[in-house]
Amino acid sequence: MARQGRALGRWLPTIGARVTLTDARPAEKLTDAIREFADHDHVTIVPGGHPLDLLDDCDLLCVSGGVPLTIPIIQAALARGIRVANDAQLFLERCPAPVIGITGSAGKTTTTALVGAMCRHWTDSSSENQNPYSPQRRGERRENQGETGEGQKQAATGRKTFVGGNIGDVLLDVLPQIAPEDRVVMELSSFQLDLITTSPPIATVLNLTPNHLDRHGTMAAYRAAKAHIYAHQTPDQIAVFGWDDPNAHDMSTEAPGRVAYFSMRERVTSGAYLDGAHLTVIGASASAGDPVIVCPRDSIQLRGDHNVLNVLAACAMAGAGGVPPESMRAAIASFTGEAHRMEPVATINGVTWINDSIATAPERVSAALSSYNEPIVLLAGGRDKDLPWKAMIALAMQTCRAVIAFGEYGPQIAAQMQRAQAEQPDEAERVRTITVSGLAEAVHAAKAIAQPGDVVLLSPGGTSYDAYQDFAARGQHFRDLVQALATMRDQ
Repeated sequence: MARQGRALGRWLPTIGARVTLTDARPAEKLTDAIREFADHDHVTIVPGGHPLDLLDDCDLLCVSGGVPLTIPIIQAALARGIRVANDAQLFLERCPAPVIGITGSAGKTTTTALVGAMCRHWTDSSSENQNPYSPQRRGERRENQGETGEGQKQAATGRKTFVGGNIGDVLLDVLPQIAPEDRVVMELSSFQLDLITTSPPIATVLNLTPNHLDRHGTMAAYRAAKAHIYAHQTPDQIAVFGWDDPNAHDMSTEAPGRVAYFSMRERVTSGAYLDGAHLTVIGASASAGDPVIVCPRDSIQLRGDHNVLNVLAACAMAGAGGVPPESMRAAIASFTGEAHRMEPVATINGVTWINDSIATAPERVSAALSSYNEPIVLLAGGRDKDLPWKAMIALAMQTCRAVIAFGEYGPQIAAQMQRAQAEQPDEAERVRTITVSGLAEAVHAAKAIAQPGDVVLLSPGGTSYDAYQDFAARGQHFRDLVQALATMRDQ
């Protein structure tokens, strides 16, 4: 009875279904949802668990993204031959407009938002002021579930762009508004893709690195879930892959349709690539034929090579969807990123404070660390997802003045830092490591350590679920703590 379940509760009755919403939480934790459906005759609410007798009169079981597929009611439904699906599957089956679907271990939200901005610039060059992904209105996304405002803009031509899925709208809520001439940009997590049997006509795998192994168990299972985004395409549809990522590149050999790539290293024959200092599109894109320069690299306002790849991916996808290079160029020039993604919060006494709460895997911490030349005070911690930390620890030893470990996994991060310190030669510069209980203590410890010219970087590497509802709540707490420091300075 969270975001996805409530959207299903609203939409399913419109096609004649009788709906039961069931949630493991007790009724007193679900007051808003219960109130929402109080007058809905076709919706029944069952709080406090998932009793198996609900399956006795069930034709379809829909699963919210964060719910493990191993729970008894889902396993019982599968054993009985009851169809198990989710909101993303039901949307893809019915959407009348072309869908650009995006997945990957990292960069999904930034890339999805940028593709949406490119589509809007194509349909209406004045749309930026009303774009919910502009800096003034950028939203928050729940880990693997999402929660932002509506992602559509009425264009002067009558064409609209809708952005949703794992970012923004649960797209079933806006399905009645979507026309065949519109465009839909849809972020899809591995949790959603686990149950997908319909692929979008343009499907993208940005990259594939270890993530969510606490959910999927093995890298092979995680890869198999991601592969659903393109596995059901037809031969005339397009799949876009990261050329520079070995796993994504390897997956491209399985695509049943046309294939395009994006790369910082190679001049691909279809997609987008970095040609010296310029972003270029070619082939299965709006510039089919000769290469066309989109913009100089320095037009990108986002820091880090990983964001250059995100922009190239957006160009490849938008081009495949018919967006011309001039609209890509305009969107890139005005795009400043999403909340909680290497987001500058404040500069206090010469110290820059950065909110990268979205970094819920060590690989994403490494990307953030590689984006700064300044000395870094890193705030790392949260809850681990059974992921490898060794490479990130090694990079932190090279780039950080100090590492402040917090939260449930904080002691293990500190222990790994200490082992890495012990393996260094005696003359190597030492990285100070501190263990604290929570984020507030981490911020105050960073204030005491940081020097003018430093970057204090919240890039946890773990999920927020040890202390917060989601990474956005953690990021907001960090913002509040930093703003409190700024207020103290000004008094």
